Amino acid sequence: MRDEEAMALSATLLAAAGALVARIDAGVTARGFDDIRPAHGFAFARMSAAGATVSELADHLGVTRQAASQLVDELVRKGYAERRPHPDDARSRLVVLTERGRACTRAAEAAAADAVRPWVAELGERRLRTLRDDLFRIAPGGPIRPTW
Repeated sequence: MRDEEAMALSATLLAAAGALVARIDAGVTARGFDDIRPAHGFAFARMSAAGATVSELADHLGVTRQAASQLVDELVRKGYAERRPHPDDARSRLVVLTERGRACTRAAEAAAADAVRPWVAELGERRLRTLRDDLFRIAPGGPIRPTW
């Protein structure tokens, strides 16, 4: 692949990612969660399974521990997350999603499905699944970080 083709591919992937984040954000807002921004969703993704410490969130988001702590403070204040004692480390606190946080995550999943639906119409489900599988081979596990 020539340099200019590689640059065009990079720009197209970044444009698709940016449009996807914007569509998901708009869908989450339309579903009644208008007090968060996309960066919160990236934190939700890390907390969704079993919770995370502030240090783990900082690493996941690519920010300082202080910035992650401020983000957690905001999510707690808005009712999306809560701090709990860490089950394995008495010195640490675990940040977990509340029911409101889980509801917001479900809204984001529905918004993502809505955002991808036009791609299915354009490419067909088989081609889109192939694209998904190819992209997963290239970028298998993240972390997916917000653009601050």
